[in-house]
Amino acid sequence: MRGRVLFHASSWAWIALCGLFAAFASAAPQTIVKDVRLWAGPDSTRVVLDLSGPVEHSVLTLSNPERVAVDLRGARMATAPPKLPDGRGYAQQLRVGLQENGDLRFVIDLASAAKPKVFTVEPSGTYGHRLVIDLVGGAAAKTAGPPVPVKTVPTDGRDIVIAIDAGHGGVDPGSIGSRGTYEKHVTLQIARRLKEVIDREPGMRAVLTRDGDYFLPLRERIARARRHQADMFISVHADSYRDPSVVGSSVYTLSAKGASDESARWLADRENAADLIGGVSLDDKDAVLASVLLDLSQSASMSASVEAAGMVLNELVRLGNTTNRGVKHAGFLVLKSPDIPSMLVETAFISNPVEEARLKDAKHQQRLAEAIYRGVRAYFWEKPPPGTHFAQMRFKNNPAVIAASTSAEIGAAGSGSSP
Repeated sequence: MRGRVLFHASSWAWIALCGLFAAFASAAPQTIVKDVRLWAGPDSTRVVLDLSGPVEHSVLTLSNPERVAVDLRGARMATAPPKLPDGRGYAQQLRVGLQENGDLRFVIDLASAAKPKVFTVEPSGTYGHRLVIDLVGGAAAKTAGPPVPVKTVPTDGRDIVIAIDAGHGGVDPGSIGSRGTYEKHVTLQIARRLKEVIDREPGMRAVLTRDGDYFLPLRERIARARRHQADMFISVHADSYRDPSVVGSSVYTLSAKGASDESARWLADRENAADLIGGVSLDDKDAVLASVLLDLSQSASMSASVEAAGMVLNELVRLGNTTNRGVKHAGFLVLKSPDIPSMLVETAFISNPVEEARLKDAKHQQRLAEAIYRGVRAYFWEKPPPGTHFAQMRFKNNPAVIAASTSAEIGAAGSGSSP
């Protein structure tokens, strides 16, 4: 009997110990949704949940009405009632509530058909854990869209198209100056000014990859330039460095390593996407020919990028406060289009208080935009793409070009070739 009593005592002790563990478990800190932010662009909408820590999640897409539900395991809102942003873009309305199993359900009522992409982001800089919900429009989710026809001038050649990419945007602020200046705002202001200057030049026009404060994936920026059949891609940024005394502008083009990596990616994906490289499709070519065509296109593009970037850098040097140490090279993803000459312009160091003040100044933004424009225009006047207004004007105004063309025609006629 004594043994049985001891057995029961041990059992009760074990039960009590289990209860104590359960109490500790229930007292464990929950993940808190500290804030909810939303940005809406023309093709996508991004919702960001700022979290106190990591969280497990699951996603449901529901119909009648169309909505996306994201369940956060054991999470709670920081405030009651919860503070949610107003709906915009593809997000008509945002709602939140507790499920019977204790999970927090975050619901987005859709304004129109959209495909969700949900992922977590680790802490970085001033940001902690985040859960990101991207909503991409139905048509954009299926295809990048057909190429946008380039405006043509029937009697005098087509326009040269410049794609201007304002760096960062939306949930991605870029660098932040000591006075609270966001890189994403400065780059958009300079990009808009650059577009305005370019659009005033006969035979040139510009398109913006983004024209608002919204997030845009890096490869989508390239895709938009390609859809507009851009002749050049310019990404505008404002640099940052741990030493606030560092100043000056710089211009980057794609490094050899970055080009090699991108070439391998295009060749690996070419069977899944019948894209055009320099106007030629790769999906129907054998591996060797595709590699050769891609290499030729990429080499020509990189050579043009370096030459054009050098001219832009020369103009930025003339503004002062910049030492011409030559064009730099890096593997930035936005520079990796294999058939569009591309450059990334670091207009100044936003981490430097003096340059931060200049970057906020409208007159200095205009000077930067005009310097970039002059470099780009100088390059295309020297190397105009065939069939453009610039090519026609250069032909008409340059006797050497006319003489060379006439000699070639005479030689062709003398050899019996058809005109």
